[in-house]
Amino acid sequence: MNRFTLFLIICPTFAVTLANAEEVASSVDASAARQSLPKYASPVNYDVVLAGNFGEPRPNHFHGGVDVKTGGVEGKPIFSIGGGYVSMVTIGLMGFGNAVYVHHPEGYTSVYCHLKKFTPLIEAMVRKQQYQKRTAEGEFHFRPTDIPVAEGQLIAVSGNTGASTAPHLHLEIHDTKTWDMLDPLDFLGHHLTDGQPPQGHALMVYPQEGEGVFAGGTVQQYIGLSSHELQRHYSAWGKVGFGIWANDYMEATYNHYGIRRMELYVDDQQAFSSDVSGIPVRQNMQVNAWGDYDHYLRSHVWYMKAFVEPGVSLSILNADSHRGYVCFDEEREYHLCFVLTDFKGNVSRYGFIVEGKKVEIRPKPLFPTMRVFRYDQLNNVQLPGLQLVVRPFMTGKNTSYRPKVMRQPNAYSDAYQLSEKSFQLFDYQPISLRVNNNKVEDPSKLYVVGHWGSDKYMGGTYHDGWVTGRARELGAVYELDYDDQPPTIQFQGLGMLRGQPVVRISVSDSKSGLLCYSGTIDDEFVLFEPVAKSSTVECKLRNSSVKPTGKSRTLTFTAEDNRHNKKTITTQITY
Repeated sequence: MNRFTLFLIICPTFAVTLANAEEVASSVDASAARQSLPKYASPVNYDVVLAGNFGEPRPNHFHGGVDVKTGGVEGKPIFSIGGGYVSMVTIGLMGFGNAVYVHHPEGYTSVYCHLKKFTPLIEAMVRKQQYQKRTAEGEFHFRPTDIPVAEGQLIAVSGNTGASTAPHLHLEIHDTKTWDMLDPLDFLGHHLTDGQPPQGHALMVYPQEGEGVFAGGTVQQYIGLSSHELQRHYSAWGKVGFGIWANDYMEATYNHYGIRRMELYVDDQQAFSSDVSGIPVRQNMQVNAWGDYDHYLRSHVWYMKAFVEPGVSLSILNADSHRGYVCFDEEREYHLCFVLTDFKGNVSRYGFIVEGKKVEIRPKPLFPTMRVFRYDQLNNVQLPGLQLVVRPFMTGKNTSYRPKVMRQPNAYSDAYQLSEKSFQLFDYQPISLRVNNNKVEDPSKLYVVGHWGSDKYMGGTYHDGWVTGRARELGAVYELDYDDQPPTIQFQGLGMLRGQPVVRISVSDSKSGLLCYSGTIDDEFVLFEPVAKSSTVECKLRNSSVKPTGKSRTLTFTAEDNRHNKKTITTQITY
């Protein structure tokens, strides 16, 4: 029996043999590393069921934690998973809504997001700092002795604040020193039951232009996974990459999840592996280069590539000397197998045969020199009235683009689009636009706006006839806009909410966006807090230092936008 026959036996029977001993050793090492991590308590007092797991590919980021279901309602108690202290609370930042950060002595920090409210002690400590800083939103830091917590101690109740589309708890665990995102299931997985293996749905094949051919073609090709061992044989020659669409599942719910570990074997040799156990925050945007971002935009399905593009540095990826690409350079059968493993060790395998058949490969056409982003070089894009500087390794590979200049002599600048489709850089880069009308009354009111779905304020610093902001989505249309109008403020009145007096005000800005707001009663600062999913802010008067008198009081409210336009309203309330 030769090694190829042996490999054919392995995949359909899922047997472990010497041919995949390296895989087993790697799995044992990873399992031992996970077992050395602390085992934390559950953040909830009922069975843990997940709506989402760690590392799921999303546009522009990996899912940084796990989403714990709360029965579709708010107000469920949330407990600290381990002993330590509350190191920080954030309000209104990063889409987290209300969030509590607990520092654990083992070197990890747990983060509890989308909360409705905090326990009275935490709320009191936060409110003290809010009054000191005269703001409701931001970061509020605490010393180790300020708010110590024990494992299982109540810290908050669940909610739906921030960028949350339904009530749930988003829980993250970070390495406190590096702030790398870690898979919470490595710490909490013993609270979940999971006997279901991942499931592969389809393969995507990527013949490399000018270097490879698959099934007689040079474009991406889809292969449905109708079984664990595909009966059809395929042909290929040259350099070819493979990707897979797959999901993980658990018994407790209908939700599907991202794949923890994915491997590609060619014959009995591992060509590629990914282990989504920990992701540096700075590498978050590279999900677009590991996943097939263009296909996702068309179908909302992620194919994760089993090869590493040259500009990708994701630490969760490991590949052979060919970077995971399969080089079909012999006229023989190649036996390929994808191995999918979840955090509980459940495994699925998908094997298929590709026959190497020598064919002529057409040379890759040359890119027009001035229309290519080079992944490993500084790219300085200059168009009439525009300059964009892109640092090296801001994209996964050399990418061609077609810039479009839309002349607007009567506008503040011309408009520019650098890509006909979505093209996300790995980080924001400086973009400068020339002002068309040098007679602008106040250049400090100019800013860069990006049109992509909605209008996005991209900053703006004026110097010598140019405004510099930032850009990341090169498929957006960028131009200059002007904002000398203050925010809109509307006093909604003084009413009662759950038995206590509350002042409500609507505040918004349709141009550069709100920067900050604040209020006073008889010149004494009072705290206005955002009302979730609305443009309303409210002041709960009994929580303020203003004492009721039953007399007329002067309420003053000021809002400022990102171009530093301010508006103040003054009204009388009886309190």
